[in-house]
Amino acid sequence: MFLPHRSRTLWSVIATVSACHAAFAACPRDDAGLKLPAGFCATIFADGIGHARQLVVAANGVVYVNTWSGRYYGNDTPHAGGFLVALRDTTGSGKADIQERFGETVHSGGAGGTGIGLYGGALYAEINDKIVRYALPNGSIVPSGPAVPVVTGLPLGGDHPMHPFAIDRDGSLYIDVATATNACQVQNRIPNSPGIQPCTELQTRGGIWRYDAKGSNQTFSPAGRFATGIRNAEGFAIDGAGHMFVTQHGRDQLHANWPNLYKPEEEATLPAEELLLLKQGGDYGWPECYYDGIQRKLVLAPEFGGDGGKKVGACSTKGAPIAAFPAHWAPNAMALYDKAQFPARYRQGVFIAFHGSWDRAPYPQSGYNIVFQALSGDRASGQCEIFADGFAGAVASPDQARHRPSGVAVAPDGSLFVADDVRGRIYRIVYRGGAGAGGDPATVTPCPSASAPAGAIGMNDAKPPEGTHPNAGASAEIAALPVPAGATKQMVALGARIFQGQVAAATCTGCHGAAATGTPLGPDLTQTHWLWGDGSYAAITKTITAGVPQPKQYRAPMPPMGGAQLTPAQVSAVAAYIWGLSHQSRATPAAGKDAQ
Repeated sequence: MFLPHRSRTLWSVIATVSACHAAFAACPRDDAGLKLPAGFCATIFADGIGHARQLVVAANGVVYVNTWSGRYYGNDTPHAGGFLVALRDTTGSGKADIQERFGETVHSGGAGGTGIGLYGGALYAEINDKIVRYALPNGSIVPSGPAVPVVTGLPLGGDHPMHPFAIDRDGSLYIDVATATNACQVQNRIPNSPGIQPCTELQTRGGIWRYDAKGSNQTFSPAGRFATGIRNAEGFAIDGAGHMFVTQHGRDQLHANWPNLYKPEEEATLPAEELLLLKQGGDYGWPECYYDGIQRKLVLAPEFGGDGGKKVGACSTKGAPIAAFPAHWAPNAMALYDKAQFPARYRQGVFIAFHGSWDRAPYPQSGYNIVFQALSGDRASGQCEIFADGFAGAVASPDQARHRPSGVAVAPDGSLFVADDVRGRIYRIVYRGGAGAGGDPATVTPCPSASAPAGAIGMNDAKPPEGTHPNAGASAEIAALPVPAGATKQMVALGARIFQGQVAAATCTGCHGAAATGTPLGPDLTQTHWLWGDGSYAAITKTITAGVPQPKQYRAPMPPMGGAQLTPAQVSAVAAYIWGLSHQSRATPAAGKDAQ
């Protein structure tokens, strides 16, 4: 039947409205704002509970979350009460109506933690330098007795002080004891600093340690090491056959620390993140090796004789990953899906929470999502897919992301829970089915390849004069910045472009944020409180030139010139820009010769 154009338009509108009504009927409480495959819905289960890291769901449906504090979060004020949180939905609304906090508090000396798990009717949690066990009494969702120390004395210093863990069916407790450094250099994260040979850090860091979950007061020691050469394995999953899988955060700063060997775009594309099959006695290569997702092999790191990706050397004997993901996405948690609620294609695969990148600057940051990776026995099966996205909001970057996935867990009823460590939001994802649903592989969003290019340098695309990004109008703001004596407005403007990575491929925004207001990796540069120097133009120039090899309050050292290759004139321009940012709220007129 032929319909006139107006009729066809009317039917299109009706069909669209009907589809919207059908979607709402299938997901009446979907308020999470996430992008999910057809047939899936998400609710905000809880919000504002603190810096939520990992989580686990008990047989009775209670969700237990571990929250953290400290320098990863700018030393902000922790949530009142205990760092552990119990959440329960008693109404079937998809939202927790009961919330109880317990465990260590700031006043008792606690700082929270990342790892959390269940075994034998007890709750296990990381707190400070130990793993503890709580008995869960009948009739209460929180423990009534004290915590029993299971393992104590876990290392806390350095770049990666967290201790995620997993417990297998036999009660073996596997703990991630991540590295204190980026690549075991003589000077951590400093350009051209060689590796320590042998890397003595591996005696007590950079691997998985095994203990008895049923025991108590076990002391951490080198003797407990189960596997080595793993920089940071935050995600664990154990399948029904006993295979244990862990994620690996790949190393950072190949170009920043070795600019003669790597191109600026390789800072963003190397190395790949990894999924490993964990074996007792296995050596997975850190710090000597990293996984090149483009060549699909382990290659020798520059600190240990590597030449920018050609030499393999000792890496030929190390354990390669079973799957690789784009660089710097940061796999913070993982969960095996072994329930029946989701379509069959998801069963026995893993969901991975990618916290999102910082080291891809000045190219677009990426990650900030939940990825699904199918498995077949002890191997990956096919390309991964982006299962849930939209957590970050309008801008995916460490300083502007609204939410960042840091934990993922499967509930007994088959729903999926996700934790966010920015604003403490907990999401619940369920499958409702409906038209176009069923997890058809043809309708999913595949992950970018680990060999995908870096993309365009940020903010280089043609835009209206005022811009279309959250910092629209920034050009006028830069022009209005005060200018230090000895500089010019043109220098301040150039410094802003360098800071944003538009000149010299500088990576400043990765640690300080696009608006220079700071991230967990680097301080707010718009304030007048200075940790190094007196905030003068000369002192800022000196700090940029020399770098900050031993930060006072932040976990990551700053290489000289932030790892970029800047001329003295470019350093002076960046210093002028930062001086202007930190003086913009003062009433005193600008001192530069271009000031009016």
